[in-house]
Amino acid sequence: MDSATTYDELKDAIARAYPDMSKQLQRIARFALEKPQDLALGTVAALAEATEVQPSAMIRFANALGYKGFSDMQQVFRGHLVERSATYRERIDQLRRQQVTGQRAPAGVLHQLTSDSMTELGHLEEAVREADLRAAVKLVAAASRVHVLAQRRAFPIACYLSYALGQLELKTHLLDGAGGMLDENLRSVDKSDVLLVASFRSYSPDVVHAAQTCSRRGVAVIAITDGPLSPLVEPSKVCFELADDSSKPFRSLVAPMCLAQALVMSTGHHLAEKPAPQQRTARKTRP
Repeated sequence: MDSATTYDELKDAIARAYPDMSKQLQRIARFALEKPQDLALGTVAALAEATEVQPSAMIRFANALGYKGFSDMQQVFRGHLVERSATYRERIDQLRRQQVTGQRAPAGVLHQLTSDSMTELGHLEEAVREADLRAAVKLVAAASRVHVLAQRRAFPIACYLSYALGQLELKTHLLDGAGGMLDENLRSVDKSDVLLVASFRSYSPDVVHAAQTCSRRGVAVIAITDGPLSPLVEPSKVCFELADDSSKPFRSLVAPMCLAQALVMSTGHHLAEKPAPQQRTARKTRP
């Protein structure tokens, strides 16, 4: 097995190897994709402690991906960090976090959430490829109907998309599965429609099922999820993979909501730029 030389190649390699990994190695894989900057800078011992595995498991993880040792794999993560990081800004951000006092007070909580959200939005631009955004816009704008589905924590994203796309005068349907009728509702989804889904770890079985069912029937699926290990990647025609730290007790929706707004606004621009349909002029008949 040849080892990946770029971060994108390494992410794909981890996603391919993940199903056959042991539970310990899967834990490391999730950590590596959720916190690539930590893996780039941490020691084997510190990373093993963070992922609750033995240090030898870190070596086995690197070996499973084709690297001779952990440091060889870590160099790929470090290269990615150098490419994407604004060093001084990140140092200032770390300093600000260390200087926060009164973290349990409402003002302290707000300060911490604001700081985390700013960092999250900074990573959003790196995670979203323009080609994917353009492809999603074209699919949504051309669809006969747009069906939107999300549950649990991701439900507000679906509500916003359903409302906002409806304001663009697109035929939009919020699939809520009320009364256990989700399968019946999915039968009305046509090949000319688009299914827009959002789900993050731990993934909603109904959302994954809907994406897989519609994809098998030839319906274009657009997914907002948290990384290459998500079960929504495979059935999606366009998939937005946003890093989502599953170790946090309260995970943010700032980045996915911002992406949803960008999708709506970009679709609005696309519709406004489309040439108006030419009106046919009736032939005048002589009396």
